[in-house]
Amino acid sequence: MLKQLRQDHANMARMLHVLHLKQKSLASGERPNFQLVREVVDYILDYQEGFTRPLEKICTERLKELDPSSAEVIERMSKDYRALQSRLKRLSNDLDMILMDAVVPMDRFAEDLKAYLDSHRAYLRDERELLFPLIRENFTDQDLVALSEALPEGAQAQLERLQEAYPELYAELRDAPEPMT
Repeated sequence: MLKQLRQDHANMARMLHVLHLKQKSLASGERPNFQLVREVVDYILDYQEGFTRPLEKICTERLKELDPSSAEVIERMSKDYRALQSRLKRLSNDLDMILMDAVVPMDRFAEDLKAYLDSHRAYLRDERELLFPLIRENFTDQDLVALSEALPEGAQAQLERLQEAYPELYAELRDAPEPMT
């Protein structure tokens, strides 16, 4: 289970890297492929709804039972996650406007995208450095099995669907280096 979580983290880091490349080109005055940015944002939104939210719910409830001292960390991460999701939804709305040729200040969009990327990377780091160790220290094999059964398909199935649904995004993701998170 932890191996799957680490693989999912690596895949999300690649997604963020693709967005980072688009953000850099935007910040330098170039116009990136906004449809590709839209695909990345849609993928992350779907992933958060279908995988991250259930993971957080299951883990936090069980961790609070097993280790009440983890409550502060869990509450902070939940708050950070909600803020992250709010930023991503705002970016998604801005992308809709851009793709409809509405006037959206590109410098503001580039700054918002950078702020989102920084926040998401920090969240991934907290998961890796805070949440995963709590899971490793507190969850029994039975807890891990229950967690695995409660979660939707993992990273590989997600990537296969991505390859079919968004071939251009998949190609960029496949060619992106595995960034350090």
